[in-house]
Amino acid sequence: MAEVTGKKVKVAVAGASGFAGGELLRLLLNHPQVEIGALTAASSVGEPLGKHHPHLFPLAQRVLQPTDVENLAGHDVIFLGLPHGASGQVTRTLRDGGVKSLLIDCGADHRLTDPAAWRDYYHSEPEEPWAYSMPELLHAKESSARAQREILRQASEIAVPGCNVTAVTLALLPAVWAGLVDASDLVANLAVGYSGAGKAMKSHLLAVSALGNAQGYAMAGVHRHIPEIAQNFRVAGATKVNLSFTPVLVPMNRGILATVTAPLVGTGDLGELRRVYHEVCDSEPLLEFLPEGIWPTVSMVSGCAKAAIQVAVDKRAGKVVAQCAIDNLGKGTAAAAVQGMNLALGFPELTGVPTVSTAP
Repeated sequence: MAEVTGKKVKVAVAGASGFAGGELLRLLLNHPQVEIGALTAASSVGEPLGKHHPHLFPLAQRVLQPTDVENLAGHDVIFLGLPHGASGQVTRTLRDGGVKSLLIDCGADHRLTDPAAWRDYYHSEPEEPWAYSMPELLHAKESSARAQREILRQASEIAVPGCNVTAVTLALLPAVWAGLVDASDLVANLAVGYSGAGKAMKSHLLAVSALGNAQGYAMAGVHRHIPEIAQNFRVAGATKVNLSFTPVLVPMNRGILATVTAPLVGTGDLGELRRVYHEVCDSEPLLEFLPEGIWPTVSMVSGCAKAAIQVAVDKRAGKVVAQCAIDNLGKGTAAAAVQGMNLALGFPELTGVPTVSTAP
């Protein structure tokens, strides 16, 4: 994508009434090189944004418009915060209509590179894969370890990773990349905040079901983030990836705490493992590898784009145990989208990206 450094870019947000759209707008309001243009929706068309996001005071009186070519054309960047299936249809309509904007999809439609994996998990026909907005994603050592940023710098279409995917990937990525674990036997257990389930009015998402409760969902190998996690670990060099993935909704608004275990490869030396994690994380501004013995908490990263990471060796079980905490709306969605935009447009990568938590 051509650089536009030195001038403001006009940005539209489709799906502005949802959680992802609201968090995107919160970050974009603090981006010095962004002018916020059209805000669009589906069932909320004609309503003021403030009805859905009363905290966004500068935009509260803006009226939500239909998500169509007429309203989205004429912007430098279009963010799509739409359900899977919807964004693919919109992006095809935009490109068919001659729209040349940088497109950034916060949904799932353009993440997977394997059409068979999409059909297996989403039960529909796949869309074209786009540049993947996880700049920290390591490529196999025989390739370039920092290739993902170069891909994003050339991108005109960007897919934002899934939030659970980000937490699991970042937890174990250094160990997979260095060949210190066996990726054919991964187990991931996640505690997930309710904003990760979206705004749909479903009985199990109501406060009466959520408060004082914990409930699993998409259990026993059916969660749609599984093939995306496997895809990332294969990029990092794993030859075979098998993942048991168990997400559990817990009574918090936002955040993910992912605990991932994998069999050790080699001697299982903790010093070597921590050396690799430092090698990877210390050069990444959003990856915080914690001091030994300190484990991540969601409050460390709430409201920001950081990922808090820890790793240990369970010698009795012969396993590496890794944890990663992220804000599902921050590094898990909106912050990753803004990172991708910044790289594609030639802005400093962390412009408008918050790096300090709102804890407590």
